[in-house]
Amino acid sequence: MHHDHVSEVDLTTLTRPYDAELIDVREADEYAAGHVPGARLVPMSEITQRLDELPRDRPLYVICAVGQRSLAVADFLVRAGFEAHSVAGGTYGWMQAGHPVETGP
Repeated sequence: MHHDHVSEVDLTTLTRPYDAELIDVREADEYAAGHVPGARLVPMSEITQRLDELPRDRPLYVICAVGQRSLAVADFLVRAGFEAHSVAGGTYGWMQAGHPVETGP
């Protein structure tokens, strides 16, 4: 299944100041184990019920572990009228690049 209309941003985007909301769509235990600083937890399983929490006035960067779930969620969000982009490489890529992570809920 190709998500041709979903744009991806790479991890270097997150190392610069960015005017977007970073949404982590992994489960709570994954998020607690380590996430990109500033990322907001909205698990994939809850995204449909929590759309009204997401800002429509700026882009959404969607991140997961490696980039699979974030593509699916970003695709869904684009169809729902949001400006959403999937973060390629995911949280694991962020950690492997040596960037700092936050732990805890």
